[in-house]
Amino acid sequence: MSGPVAISFVVPAYNEEKNLARTLQAIIAETKRTACAAEIIVVNNASTDGTAALAASFPEVIVVDEPTKGLVQARRAGFVRATGALIANVDADTIVTEGWIAHVLRQFGENSELVALSGPYIYYDVSRATRFAVRAFYVMGYAFYVLNRFVLRVGSMLQGGNFVVRRCALEEIGGYNMRFSFYGEDTDLARRLSEVGEVKFTFRLPALSSGRRLIEEGLLRIGLRYSMNFVWATFRHKPFTDEWIDVRL
Repeated sequence: MSGPVAISFVVPAYNEEKNLARTLQAIIAETKRTACAAEIIVVNNASTDGTAALAASFPEVIVVDEPTKGLVQARRAGFVRATGALIANVDADTIVTEGWIAHVLRQFGENSELVALSGPYIYYDVSRATRFAVRAFYVMGYAFYVLNRFVLRVGSMLQGGNFVVRRCALEEIGGYNMRFSFYGEDTDLARRLSEVGEVKFTFRLPALSSGRRLIEEGLLRIGLRYSMNFVWATFRHKPFTDEWIDVRL
């Protein structure tokens, strides 16, 4: 599509050969439905499987290699290559829902002060009880989001893997914080972006995702880990832990 790119999708991928096709197909279908000038960038992040070849098999996809393993490193590499006014950060096992782009464009078009927009995950491969627990966790997280954003004014909330940020705002805050590698990177970004504009979390921007990490590590452990990193990134400006487990199907 000719003309300037409205939105750049950045998809970090480490050994995601099994999941990546569904993610890319969903993005491509959504861009066609919306007739949006978009680009899709897959960051091959030190993969040892067929991730890069799979991504390259899609003519709509730009492949960028980032040999230094790490989620934030991959996001930064994709951002450097991207040309869109909006940067959509989507994980390699995330499936954007129908109407996702239209909602994003409408929100940013109606509010010039909005610098980042995010929504929740809906885990498609976990039990009903786990989905209910995740929903409860989001409700609790939303309460802290409201408290931090509107009362304490110390930050906001983004769901890593399902958020969009204005390029100019990300440039204004100096880009991604390389002090974070995995946990807390979204909270740190929300905190810093909230200093230059509005950072909004809404349940009207859901995305489907695999619950493989919940299954592998356990809901309680994951909940505590994310909660501690949320607090540390918000108030201490650093991750609670620098270690994470690579979970693959």
